[in-house]
Amino acid sequence: MAKAKKGFSRSDRIAEQIQRELAELIRKGLKDPRVGWVTITAVEVTRDYSHAKVFYTVMEESKREITREALESAAGYLRNGIGKVLQIFTTPQLHFFYDDSIERGVYMSRLIDEVNGNAVTVTQDAEDDVDEAADDEAEGDEPLDADDQAAGKA
Repeated sequence: MAKAKKGFSRSDRIAEQIQRELAELIRKGLKDPRVGWVTITAVEVTRDYSHAKVFYTVMEESKREITREALESAAGYLRNGIGKVLQIFTTPQLHFFYDDSIERGVYMSRLIDEVNGNAVTVTQDAEDDVDEAADDEAEGDEPLDADDQAAGKA
């Protein structure tokens, strides 16, 4: 009889648990004033649980580097806090990386909005031209066809 396939591997579940615990430790336990509004976006754990990549974002772009330094200096404290909560043999070393995916997403969204905004403008200009031609016909003016335009009739 075949075993049912699980949705997540154990390392994925450990990574999610580390993400939750880190967020809580940073919010409640970290007293470093250099760490402001930090969001832990993802955690990747190696198969042997010896290392964990922690991806984070900050609210203010100017505090990105200061926050990284503060998190790296607090890595021992955070690792100790995780080790107390998680029931695994090896508590992973934490490596912090800034996650710029949200900024890239906002940038891409802005580009799409600009393209859509230009497309709407072009469509509206074409509709305005059609409306003007319909108004000219309603007033009794004959619309100029291609032969009249070429002959210069107005």
